[in-house]
Amino acid sequence: MSNSFGKKFSFSTFGESHGKAIGCVVDGIPAGLKIDVEYIQKELDRRKPGQNKFATQRTEGDEVEILSGVFEGYSTGTPIALIIYNKNQKSKDYTNIKDIFRPGHADFTYFHKYGIRDYRGGGRSSARETASRVAAGAIAKIMLDELGIHVKSGIYSVAGIDAQNYDFDRVKDSEIYALDESVEDAQKEAILKAKNSHDSVGGVAFVKIQNAPVGLGEPLYYKLDAILAEAMMGINGVKAIEIGEGFNASILNGSVNNDLIKKEGFVSNHSGGILGGISNGDDIDLKVYFKPTPSIFIAQDTVDINNEEHNCALKGRHDPCIAVRGTVVAEAMAALVIADMILLGMSSRMENVKKVFS
Repeated sequence: MSNSFGKKFSFSTFGESHGKAIGCVVDGIPAGLKIDVEYIQKELDRRKPGQNKFATQRTEGDEVEILSGVFEGYSTGTPIALIIYNKNQKSKDYTNIKDIFRPGHADFTYFHKYGIRDYRGGGRSSARETASRVAAGAIAKIMLDELGIHVKSGIYSVAGIDAQNYDFDRVKDSEIYALDESVEDAQKEAILKAKNSHDSVGGVAFVKIQNAPVGLGEPLYYKLDAILAEAMMGINGVKAIEIGEGFNASILNGSVNNDLIKKEGFVSNHSGGILGGISNGDDIDLKVYFKPTPSIFIAQDTVDINNEEHNCALKGRHDPCIAVRGTVVAEAMAALVIADMILLGMSSRMENVKKVFS
């Protein structure tokens, strides 16, 4: 099982939803980076469960502890290990489905691939694992901030109710991280309607990367857009991603989709800040599509590990819309990709190498 991501600035995660702890090991961080633990905790607090009626009521503090790689507040250049202890597991909520596959979940594929059945909330496939990614992403964002590169995110759409305006400044004050105040109440209503009906809804996160320099990404097999897509599709529950004009580009004429260039820069940004797999210096815009939470409280037909038919009735505490907290994870993964590309790009020209070693 692969549990690592990145080439130069990389991380590996460990732990299960109902295990003792989850965590990550972040490698490739340059020595001398000031590590703000309070900032890492604030990023985790944005993702943590149990904060309001629009999220699961599992109340985890998600308190992070740094085990290695930091001395007197600065990175040492060695791996930084972070751990988050699970303190509110209720494994008994899953005993009634011990041998039953939950529709829409990874239970079926994990069991047939590995022959192991961790029925306690999905184990490694649980979205609980994404807290580790947010912790790693916070370190990436600390590094990017020193370079003037900023990664922002918010909820673009819930249940097909789309934002018409993008206001990233208001996201922090919204219970669902909504970008558009004019549709937030309707988006909230859709979430609560699904929740009260024991159902769930999907949603779309919008991620914007600002001030990324020209030249991030490799021309062929490590393209920036390809790795961003890999990063987003690796998040639990993500089923699609758009970069720039995205799906709509397939119905436009080239004369419309091409971004004209003036001395001041690009006139438009249909490309989403990436051309030929390499950043062009414009904003990098992503839309990340999350499916409805598969854990719903409506009885559904399924089979067990012996292929006998059953009616699956779930218990437990689940998000009625995983896109809400998922937007924080998408933001973290975007930051990790950009941090990795920054370090990889340092050796693209001999003049850059000479600056360091001459």
